[in-house]
Amino acid sequence: MPFANFKVPERTLTPKQKEQIVTRTTELYVEIYGERARNNTMILVEEVTDGGWGISGNVLTLAMLGEATPTHTSDA
Repeated sequence: MPFANFKVPERTLTPKQKEQIVTRTTELYVEIYGERARNNTMILVEEVTDGGWGISGNVLTLAMLGEATPTHTSDA
């Protein structure tokens, strides 16, 4: 079973963007493995709490990166 796990900062993606990640990643696996992969592909989009991630030993937050208030709209 193909599996992909995306970890993203909390509240930085809209529901529509998460749907796009799932759809496009599934299509990528189908392109690679063939149509047989579609019904068995699992995509997990995990939101990591702000401050719960880092680079090069430094804990990062959206504020530190100069991000505007995170968006969490309900793109319909």
